Amino acid sequence: MDYMLMPLRRYFDFEGRSRRKEFWMFFLLNTIVVFVLGGMLLATGFSMDPYGGSSGGPFAWLLMAVLGLYWLAILIPSIAVQVRRFHDQDKSGWFVLINFVPYVGGLIVLVFMLMEGTRGPNRYGPDPKEGEARGV
Repeated sequence: MDYMLMPLRRYFDFEGRSRRKEFWMFFLLNTIVVFVLGGMLLATGFSMDPYGGSSGGPFAWLLMAVLGLYWLAILIPSIAVQVRRFHDQDKSGWFVLINFVPYVGGLIVLVFMLMEGTRGPNRYGPDPKEGEARGV
């Protein structure tokens, strides 16, 4: 659970390195939250059908607002943890802009997020796995 919340504790921290575990646990947490909120939204009968149908009522719109606010709240930590993952691979944090390449950008970043970081210290800081290996 600690790794899931670590990017939130390092909210505006774009320096240093992050392990794959930190990135993927944070990703898992966000996926769970979005699926729960989205499931609740669908359970209300929410529909954006322009030709009629149920709109889901005020509770559905409240859930949409909560979902939107949640997305805004995790935007910065999500970018920051991606930057730190690139740093872990001894790459510039600007690689995060690959996400904006149409069609393939997200896939390329996904591959980078799956890759192991460089062993030992690099220009962005010490290896985040070394402290754990010593039991710190």
